[in-house]
Amino acid sequence: MMLGFISPRAKVCGYVSKLSYVYGPTEVGEKSLVDDGVTIGYPSRKRLMESIDGSNSSVEEMLDRASLGSFIGPACVIRRGCVIYDEVMIEGGVELGHNVLVRSGSVIRSGSRIGSYTLLDGTVLLGKNVNIQSRVYLPHLTKVMDRAFIGPGVIMTNDPYPVGSPLKGPSIGEGAIIGAGAVILPGVEIGDGAVVGAGSVVTKNVPPNVVVYGVPAKYAYDVYEYRRKKMVYDRGVGGANA
Repeated sequence: MMLGFISPRAKVCGYVSKLSYVYGPTEVGEKSLVDDGVTIGYPSRKRLMESIDGSNSSVEEMLDRASLGSFIGPACVIRRGCVIYDEVMIEGGVELGHNVLVRSGSVIRSGSRIGSYTLLDGTVLLGKNVNIQSRVYLPHLTKVMDRAFIGPGVIMTNDPYPVGSPLKGPSIGEGAIIGAGAVILPGVEIGDGAVVGAGSVVTKNVPPNVVVYGVPAKYAYDVYEYRRKKMVYDRGVGGANA
């Protein structure tokens, strides 16, 4: 019984479990950790189907032959159950929770953290030091800029008139905060530093540095009032725990 598979074309400088699968010319950077049951470099559907040629090759050999590989930078942590397709670039210092799925073409820049069961479902761009909580759905063409925070259970969408209309991914600005369970509609742009309240449905663009919430989400106040409220809350909690 095969315990795992590491392609002879792969370049592994970090630590990869013998129970994981690394296909194609994948690179794993120094001091990176790839836990048990992880797959890196899984080929796209088109290349996968083309590799099924009726030969006596094993499944691993077919997958390896079809894979274009992915890049995992230094000091990353890829936890159990993650699946990373080929043509993915992950820069240094990135952490993935359990069972994260990253489709081909995605780019995750340095220092970002992605919670368990999150799905990057297509070509998705995450900037530096992005914080994504668990069970978030990011569709094809989504962009999340540096230092943004995406709360648990957030759903973003990219199909204005399902099924099959021209796709428009949402865009989340630098330092923006998206509260738990919010839904962002196709093509919506969330401005830098904006805050979207938990459970909101965002149907229109949100300007920078404002707070919106509701169904549909509407302007509530500017982000400076939000920070004031947060400071008061933080002081109250700190005082209660003193």
